[in-house]
Amino acid sequence: DRDVTGVQTCALPICEALNEGRDPKDWSAKRLRHTDRDARWTKKHGKSWYGYKLHGNVDARYKLIRRMAVTAANVDDGQTLGQVLDPSNTGKRVLADRGYDSQANRGLLRTHRLRDGIARRAKPAQARRQRLDARNRTINRVRARGEHIFAGLQQLGGKVVRAMTLARNELAITLKCVAYNAKRLVWLVANDPANAPA
Repeated sequence: DRDVTGVQTCALPICEALNEGRDPKDWSAKRLRHTDRDARWTKKHGKSWYGYKLHGNVDARYKLIRRMAVTAANVDDGQTLGQVLDPSNTGKRVLADRGYDSQANRGLLRTHRLRDGIARRAKPAQARRQRLDARNRTINRVRARGEHIFAGLQQLGGKVVRAMTLARNELAITLKCVAYNAKRLVWLVANDPANAPA
């Protein structure tokens, strides 16, 4: 998952009002018309972000985007796993970062008969973490290939979206993902050993 807007700052009462869908105090009608009412504020690594988030199901082998969902930035990553699961995927192991670590998501994987590759969060005051850290490192080695896709999207215009409303931004982000997949497919075909001259 990735935030798809830039870093901004927000006064706390304004952020709370916008995240709850209320009009901030003392805002004019003109300012409200120029504010994206579907976008939301969130904090990540101590920075405030305003906008939307892209959640993706990617193929670690070929680095292609299989499914995606766009949500407001304040939506918890773990809530979107069901939206991006691809039942037609031949891989039976789902790798995900710690944001998806929940009993509900592990139950969802069992329901779909998929192997659990969700990185685990350490419990508070957990003393012996060697096994947990080793498991997460093993998962992250493969999962890191999926992060290359977000770098590829960055080359196609980055994380900034310029439209207002969730529907318009979802369309813009979907088209960017389609362009990434097309570019990646061209590279895969050109570098396929079966297409090499004899």
